[in-house]
Amino acid sequence: METGLTVQQAADKTGLSGHTIRYYERIGLIPSIERAPNGHRRYSADDIGWIEFLKCLRSTGMPIAEMQRYVELEQEGDATLPGRLALLEAHRRRIKAKMRELNSFLERIEGKIGYYQEMKKQQMN
Repeated sequence: METGLTVQQAADKTGLSGHTIRYYERIGLIPSIERAPNGHRRYSADDIGWIEFLKCLRSTGMPIAEMQRYVELEQEGDATLPGRLALLEAHRRRIKAKMRELNSFLERIEGKIGYYQEMKKQQMN
C-alpha cells in the first residue's frame, strides 16, 4: 500500500498548485521527495510542513534565490544555524518595514473613507 500524498493532494492541502510544488522541487526548495514504486512523488506530513513554510516565506516576499540559500544552509546542518537565523532576521525586518508602510497607506485610505462618509451624510441632510 502506498503512503504519502500525491502532488495533487499536496497541492490541495497546501493551497499551492501542483505546478508550483513540482517547480519548487526542481529548483531545490523541496529536497528528497520519496517516490512510490511507480515513480510518482509521495509527500509526507513533514514535506507538507516544509512546503507550508516555503509558502510563508514566498507569501511574505522572500525572493526565490534567498529561499534557495536558506534550503542550502538547512541541508548543511547545525553549523549553519547562525546563517539561517541571520537570513530570517533580515527577512523579518523587511516584513516589518512593509507592514509599517502598508499601515501608513491604510490610515490614508481610512481617512479618505471617513471624509467621503461625512460628505455623504451632509448630502443626505
